[in-house]
Amino acid sequence: MSPQKTVLRALAGETLPTPPIWMMRQAGRYLPEYRATRAQAGDFLKLCYNPELAAEVTLQPIRRYGFDAAILFADILLVPQALGADLWFATGEGPRLSTITTQAELDKLIPADAIHDHLNPIYETVKLLSAELPAETTLIGFAGAPWTVATYMIAGQGTPDQGPAHKLKTENRAVFDALMDRITEATIHYLSKQIEAGAEVVKLFDSWAGSLQGDDFMDYSIKPMARITAALKDKHPTTPIIAFPRGAGERYKGAHAAIGADCVAVDDGVTAEWAAANVQTGGCVQGNLKSTHMVTGGDALVSETRRIVDAFSNGPHIFNLGHGITPDADPENVQLMIDTVRNG
Repeated sequence: MSPQKTVLRALAGETLPTPPIWMMRQAGRYLPEYRATRAQAGDFLKLCYNPELAAEVTLQPIRRYGFDAAILFADILLVPQALGADLWFATGEGPRLSTITTQAELDKLIPADAIHDHLNPIYETVKLLSAELPAETTLIGFAGAPWTVATYMIAGQGTPDQGPAHKLKTENRAVFDALMDRITEATIHYLSKQIEAGAEVVKLFDSWAGSLQGDDFMDYSIKPMARITAALKDKHPTTPIIAFPRGAGERYKGAHAAIGADCVAVDDGVTAEWAAANVQTGGCVQGNLKSTHMVTGGDALVSETRRIVDAFSNGPHIFNLGHGITPDADPENVQLMIDTVRNG
């Protein structure tokens, strides 16, 4: 571990005088240089699978802002595509997938350990980034958590309430469980390869964890992430893992121990003060400025940023947004946030 890498120091449990900072979706449409590179690639998926261009867009926010971490530019739906699902992006509408709702459709998927030929360009991107990033910048790999990935594979697209996945879970638990198992195993293989290629940290995004109620939250958000974490820790014991069960609310409490994660990322549905008292007691916390501040800026951005830094100042903390930055964000507001975190 490089002593300069503040993200790794925070993940190891160190309380730093200034928290390290990076931002979910920091390589994205709010940046003019990203839009230019995406246009050069032709479309979103071509950008994901072009190692040189994917590395370029990952590096752009590092060059512009000097974030303490870079996160691999990819998409959580590359794993379903590698498993054999059809994937395309409808202009203005987002991702579309062929659906998996029956045993016959499930049987058409390939084994979880056979995904690497398809995903080799992603590992090449990681290798390029590992060589090109500044010495002080941590490289984060990632994947979608099984529940969130399953919601897209079952519905064929994003949905407001993840209704199709909840319906399959109720009506055909055998197919649902088998799909979750396949995604979980594939995710272990995928993240392990990212680590072998040079990722220093990996993050699991369970973007739709909040829609799971009762025992389902533990069974289908926490336990699959715990299974992935345990498998990765067994093979790569020194690689830190960040878990993000978005929308967990009070169920963030105890998540470090339940998942085995080195860090729990929290969204802006809980206050920094609550998370410091109830989540940071378990280890490093990442979060949790509302992404709308990147649009509106001004004094509210500064005061909220200061409040969050202060709330988490007695324990290990990585400053981030509570969700990904949106395309309508002002790049100047990102700089204002960074300056506030670093200079008070």
